[in-house]
Amino acid sequence: MATPEPLTPLSRWYLYAIHGYFCEVMFTAAWEFVVHCNWKFPGVTSVWALFIYGTCILIVERMFLQLRHRCPVLLRCVIYTLWTYLWEFGTGLLLRQFDACPWDYSQFRYNFMGLITAEYALPWFCASFIVERLVIRNTLRLRFDEEGCGRAPPASPSDWPCALSLPDPSSLSQ
Repeated sequence: MATPEPLTPLSRWYLYAIHGYFCEVMFTAAWEFVVHCNWKFPGVTSVWALFIYGTCILIVERMFLQLRHRCPVLLRCVIYTLWTYLWEFGTGLLLRQFDACPWDYSQFRYNFMGLITAEYALPWFCASFIVERLVIRNTLRLRFDEEGCGRAPPASPSDWPCALSLPDPSSLSQ
């Protein structure tokens, strides 16, 4: 029996992109409720968010793999937060050149060029913690098992072919 292969970087990028996109919609829905008491919870984002979050989190994954044995989780989250600000500023500046930047923080007191704002430091820090502890660590554990592909489906879901499987969590300890 062949050992299941880890997900490719493109597969992980896709999962990270979908995660970021979903979180953006949920955050904007919650923001709309808190600020305007809008019970419709209209969450919005841009298609650009897929590229922005997917790439940002894939780079945070690389940072996690390099830093996990060198510094504590809170320091790593500070580093991830600084990276997130740099990435948000850079992608926002690039998109602004084409009048395509979907965000504008000009109304915030501590904004810089309307592209980033210090008011989001705590949310970005918390998001960094969640991304490392839940999203990246579990995504790195996923394996694609092609054993049995093409056969008739089994009766039990645990016997499904082409199933994603998770290795022992202790293999990803800090």
